[in-house]
Amino acid sequence: MVRDITLGQFFPGNSILHRMDPRMKIILMLTLIIFIFITFNFFALGLVVATVVVIVGCSGVPVKLFLKSLKAVIFILLFTSVLNLFYGSGTALWHWGFLSITLAGIYFAIFISIRIIELIFISSSLTFTTQPTDLTDAIERLLKPLNHLHISVHEIAMMMTIALRFIPTLLEETDKIMSAQKARGADMESGNIVQRIKAMIPVLVPLFVSAFRRAYELAMAMECRCYRGGEGRTRMKQLHYSKVDFYCLGAVLIIVSGVILCNIFLPAVMR
Repeated sequence: MVRDITLGQFFPGNSILHRMDPRMKIILMLTLIIFIFITFNFFALGLVVATVVVIVGCSGVPVKLFLKSLKAVIFILLFTSVLNLFYGSGTALWHWGFLSITLAGIYFAIFISIRIIELIFISSSLTFTTQPTDLTDAIERLLKPLNHLHISVHEIAMMMTIALRFIPTLLEETDKIMSAQKARGADMESGNIVQRIKAMIPVLVPLFVSAFRRAYELAMAMECRCYRGGEGRTRMKQLHYSKVDFYCLGAVLIIVSGVILCNIFLPAVMR
């Protein structure tokens, strides 16, 4: 399960998404995420699904990596889908006690599942095609107006990117510790939920020690390089919008307009 988590990983390439300005990618990603949650019928949802398919195809990232990113949330996906089965109204197709499954509940469970999958795919496309340093610069530029409110934007962006960057490192460290504990005879896969939680204690303790050690080493390395925050710093790589960014912006605006029209003129999914 640890190896299935792909959050924070970067896949090198030269696709359209790789060449886009990271600021535009963040803006478009947030726009699509917002409109994922305000799609009220399958027609509007279908437009967003088609957009996500195009994004995955244009990313140059193997589809198996996107599918691998779903494994980490498969339990949440199944739990949410099953839970929504029992919240539909109308004629019951199956009934047991106070629980009943209706056709509307099935539709809504499918609707919610597709929303979650789209959300994971869009978020993964950003991290797969954007280097951590570019992500830091983009977040800092987008949050720059907050500097007038005396908010340390550079430090916030740096902390967010460092946390995202070290997720794969910590996952790799967790996998190594679990393998070492299993080699010493630790049983982490059998027993009830309480026993499994107790079996994870020998993994969590050295993991926390390793995380704090890495944080200390990173802080010392930044101090030795005279890091003093964002004030007065220059950048080797300057961010610039290109024609591709504006083409993608126009395409997303067309999709957004289509979603709005579908929500207005077509019936919503009934609960």
